[in-house]
Amino acid sequence: MYPYLKLIATLVKARFRGRLTPQQSNVIHCRVGLSDIDPFGELNHARYLNYMELGRWDYVVRSGFFGVMRKNGWGVAVGGASIRYRRRLAFLQKFTLTSEMLCHDGRWIYFLHEVHARGKICASALLKVCTTSKQGLVPVPIVAEAMGMPDWGTQIPDWVQAWIDAEGQRPWPGSESIQ
Repeated sequence: MYPYLKLIATLVKARFRGRLTPQQSNVIHCRVGLSDIDPFGELNHARYLNYMELGRWDYVVRSGFFGVMRKNGWGVAVGGASIRYRRRLAFLQKFTLTSEMLCHDGRWIYFLHEVHARGKICASALLKVCTTSKQGLVPVPIVAEAMGMPDWGTQIPDWVQAWIDAEGQRPWPGSESIQ
C-alpha cells in the first residue's frame, strides 16, 4: 500500500522547512514504522524506495520545482533504479535519508539517495527520473530553464555514465510471447 499519510506529512513539513537550491542535498529524518517491516522485524527492501520517494517529494517542494510543475501541468515518473543494501534497519530505528539531484543527460535527471543510521550507510540508490506532460517527456533543458538554472547538471560523473551505458545494453523484452 502506498504511504499516503507519510506523503501528506512530508509535503506539509516541507512547506515549513527552509528553501533549498536544486544544487543542495536534502535531508529528512525517519523512523522505521510497523507498516515498514518485514517478517524479520526490519525495514522491507521495497520500503527503502518508498522513503526515497518521500525524500524526492520533500526535495521538489523545498527547491521550488513542485510549484514549477503545477504551473506547467507537469508530472514526474521514475524510469529506473539501482539500489544497494548494506545494513539492516530494525523496527523503530531512526535513520537519515539524503537526496541529491546529481546531473542529467537531456532526458533523465539522476538522483542519488543514501540511507544512514548510527553514522553508517545502510543503502544507496541511483534513480533516473523524468518530467512528464500530456505531450510526453519534457526535455531537461526546458525544466532547468523553468527552474532558473539553465546550465545545471550537464557534467555526468563517470560512475553514473557507466550505469547509463550498462542500462542501454540491457535487453528489453520484445513482443515475443512469454512461455
